[in-house]
Amino acid sequence: MRSSAIEKILWSIALPGFGQFLNRKYVKGFILLALEFIINLNSHLNQIIIASFQGDIQNAIQLTDFQWLMFYPCVYMFGIYDAYRDTFSDDFPPYSVFPFAFAAFFATIGVMYAPVFRIFGVRLGPVWLPMLCCFFGILIGYILQVVFRIHKQET
Repeated sequence: MRSSAIEKILWSIALPGFGQFLNRKYVKGFILLALEFIINLNSHLNQIIIASFQGDIQNAIQLTDFQWLMFYPCVYMFGIYDAYRDTFSDDFPPYSVFPFAFAAFFATIGVMYAPVFRIFGVRLGPVWLPMLCCFFGILIGYILQVVFRIHKQET
């Protein structure tokens, strides 16, 4: 992976849209940044993060507008993927979308189950469960990416 791709991924992790700005895709960057702020404000994400980091999961669940928060993983992961993809232009590795798409999918499922799902009796809430599911989605997506690339080479 190119160091410029890593840089853009890290800026996109910091805030969706920043990677697009580095790629000089300003309209896309402003749209992703606007979506970030709209979803963040309407889902109460900053308050949820604070409550979750302080261990007040029940308060985090009560603060959450789940209808808005369900949009966040897809916008967030698309911003990271898009900045990564634009770094490569024509030399883009096949099936590279898999880890990002599966991360968004699994994180969204994590958002849906955040109020009720428990691991060893502990409720992780609307921040920690989607993050955990996101990493699981990245792993599944990466495995599928490798399998599909091997299958493509064999045919």
